[in-house]
Amino acid sequence: MRIPRGRNDVARGVRILWGRNDAIGAAPRCPGDDPREVGTMGPLLTLKVHEALQAAGRSGVPTVECSLDLDRSTATVEVVDAGWIWRGQQFPYLERCKDRTIYHWDGETFEPVARFTTSLIKLVPTQWGPPTFEIDGIKMLPTAQISPYADAERKVGLIQPRGKVVLDTCGGLGYFAAWCLLGQAAQVLSYEKNPDVIWLRSLNPWSPEIGGGLTLIEGDIAERIAVLPDESVDAILHDPPRFGIAGELYSQAFYDHLARVLKRKGKLFHYTGAPNRLTSGRDVPNEVAKRLRHAGFVTQLNGDGVVAVRRWRVTSDR
Repeated sequence: MRIPRGRNDVARGVRILWGRNDAIGAAPRCPGDDPREVGTMGPLLTLKVHEALQAAGRSGVPTVECSLDLDRSTATVEVVDAGWIWRGQQFPYLERCKDRTIYHWDGETFEPVARFTTSLIKLVPTQWGPPTFEIDGIKMLPTAQISPYADAERKVGLIQPRGKVVLDTCGGLGYFAAWCLLGQAAQVLSYEKNPDVIWLRSLNPWSPEIGGGLTLIEGDIAERIAVLPDESVDAILHDPPRFGIAGELYSQAFYDHLARVLKRKGKLFHYTGAPNRLTSGRDVPNEVAKRLRHAGFVTQLNGDGVVAVRRWRVTSDR
C-alpha cells in the first residue's frame, strides 16, 4: 500500500456541521502526514501491540518500538513492571485485551473504541494499519485483499477529484474525503447520519482532521439530497451500506436526485459490493446500473461498483 508522506499537496481541512451549526477547527496537513498526531489523541492499543509490550516486560527489555496510532508511526516506549511509559506518562497493561478490538485512553483507563446506542458500532483493526468499522458485526469496508485506505484511493481516482466539488454521500470514516483532499478537490461535501460513526472518526488517526475544505454534515443524505441545488456538484462518491440495510439509497427516486444535483458529464462512483447471486438471488451491480441508466447516466461495471457519467441531456421520461 502506498502511504503518501511529505507530499506538497496540502489538504484544505475539514468543516463539520452538527445540524445547522458550524464548528470550525484548524486546518490539517495532507492526509498522509499524520493529521491526528497520537500525542493529541492519546495512545491506541490493539492485541498485537499489547502482546509486544507484555513480552518486552517479561524479557526485561527496557524499551520497545511499537505503533500507538494504528501503524501511522512508530514510538519508543519504556517498559516497567507495572506497565509502560510513553511521553512521560505511565499506562497500565489491560487485564483483558481482545482480538479485533482497538482500545483508547480515556484519561483513566483503556476502553474499546465502540459504542452501543441503537446498534453496536466499533472500530476494528486490520492487518494493513488503517482500521475498518462494523455495525452490529457487519463489516463496512473491504479488508480481505486490500487496505480500506488504499481501496478508497483507487475509487476516488475514478472520479478524478482535482478542482471539483465532490458529494460524498455516506462519509463513514472519511477515507474517500481524505483522498479527495489529497487529490486537490476544491470542496468535499460529506454526509454521515450516525453520530457514533462520527465519534469513531474522532479517535481514528487515519480519518481526516477538522478544518476548512471538507464539510461534514451529520444528516441522512436520503433526506437531505432533496434540498441540494440542481447541478451543484461536479462528482459523486456513493458508498452506501448494503441493500438490505439501506434500500432507500438504492432506489430510483434517490438515483434521480443524484442525476439532478450532478453537473452534466459529471462522474459518479457507486459501491455495490459483490454479493453472491446464488445465495442472495439478486444481481445488485446490474440492478444498480439499470436504475442509474434510467436516471440519465451512462454506466460501466468497475470492480465492486459502478462508474457512471451523467449524460449531456437527462431525459424527462423517467
